[in-house]
Amino acid sequence: MADDPMTGVNVLLVADPGLPTARARSIEDELQQLLDEAFSPPITLDVQTAMLRLRPDDSLDLSDAIDLAGEYSSPDAVLLLTEIPRLNDGHPLIAEIFPEEQIAVISCPTLGAFTSKRRILDTLMACTLRLKPTSAPRDSSRFDRSWLHWAQSSDGTDHSTLRAHRVSGGARTILGMVAGNEPLKTAPRLSSALAAASATGAFGIFYNSIWVMSTYLSTPRLLGVGALAIVAMTAWLIMSNGLWDSPKRDNLARVVLLYNLSTVVTLLLCVLALYGALVLLILAGGMIVIAPEYMESVIDEAPVFARYLDVAWLSAAMGVVAGALGSSFDQRTNLRTLTHGQRERQRKYAENDS
Repeated sequence: MADDPMTGVNVLLVADPGLPTARARSIEDELQQLLDEAFSPPITLDVQTAMLRLRPDDSLDLSDAIDLAGEYSSPDAVLLLTEIPRLNDGHPLIAEIFPEEQIAVISCPTLGAFTSKRRILDTLMACTLRLKPTSAPRDSSRFDRSWLHWAQSSDGTDHSTLRAHRVSGGARTILGMVAGNEPLKTAPRLSSALAAASATGAFGIFYNSIWVMSTYLSTPRLLGVGALAIVAMTAWLIMSNGLWDSPKRDNLARVVLLYNLSTVVTLLLCVLALYGALVLLILAGGMIVIAPEYMESVIDEAPVFARYLDVAWLSAAMGVVAGALGSSFDQRTNLRTLTHGQRERQRKYAENDS
């Protein structure tokens, strides 16, 4: 491997479909600029989308990446940006260098949900400079960060790994997986749940017994009712759609735990958004339909805005529970692709090739 920066560099960045590709495209120009600063011409950067697959034993299969690299005149560095969460001795694995294949695998979830462009660029450049070193020390040191701690292989090879902290890295990985699940795009799949919740929640506008109950419940109790409804709907969606996984092998227990936790957080965000939308809809409807004088005669209190909000909050809690049941009767409410899409593709690959 040449160490002269004047020899230039040829980099191929391959990203999984979805969020990894979006992030790769967003930093393409900045990465090109950094390569121009670190190396001398000729410099090429190609960005492609392809699926990084797993073998039946859940180890990485780099054969597709190697074949793809052959189509680009054997690049000096092949950077694989994947959405697969990876662990090494219980630590989230940010990146791994395979020097013989000139490949670096970067796990997108371990970079977090609110990953800055700088964090991605630092990781990609650090991997590139390990695969294609330059003679200028400043080129590698400028990308050193407090969270970048490379560990060399004990077998004497150039194989190295970049691991995150167990606790902070684990939390960041879960948030990164949630971001990859794209909760905002998932929420529309709950349209049947929203319809059932809206229909049930509307009873709170027309039945004054709910007005009285919401008035006499304390604020902490109302918040508790809402939280209980959100948790109940989330649990129902997980159970009814079979979204909770059990590891088939002990060595996959921690990875499967990451998937399960990201599933829970993703659905909690979706249901929370559904609950918030329902509160706003019922609140608007209640303020239009319920005359202040009539509410005052029923609850024996001044019909201030807080009273209308209490009615909307309690009605939404009742509606969310009904929405969970309603979603189970709609065959179009398919949430398995929410968090299982990548794993289903991996399992399908294993079944076809094993």
